[in-house]
Amino acid sequence: MPMVKIFLGDKVFKENVDLDANLVVQAGTKKFPFPHLKYKCGMGSCGTCASKILSGGENLNKPTWKEIKILKDKLDLGYRLVCQFRIKKDLEIKQDY
Repeated sequence: MPMVKIFLGDKVFKENVDLDANLVVQAGTKKFPFPHLKYKCGMGSCGTCASKILSGGENLNKPTWKEIKILKDKLDLGYRLVCQFRIKKDLEIKQDY
């Protein structure tokens, strides 16, 4: 089971998640990372779940066209839309608040 760590300020929340889990779906069903994940539509159109990938990004699928449209240059800075990928291996993320 992959380990997901979410960095919020000086706090770190971590939990194992099922292989192929989507963090927005998990949060929506009140599983980890609820309530630590900021999200809204879950469809890749609002950008609310934009997160900086700190480690593990090499194990994610390539950015979707929705991520390219919403994130633009932030993709080059390591940001992804959490609603657009599934967890395959350990992952560390940080959301801007």
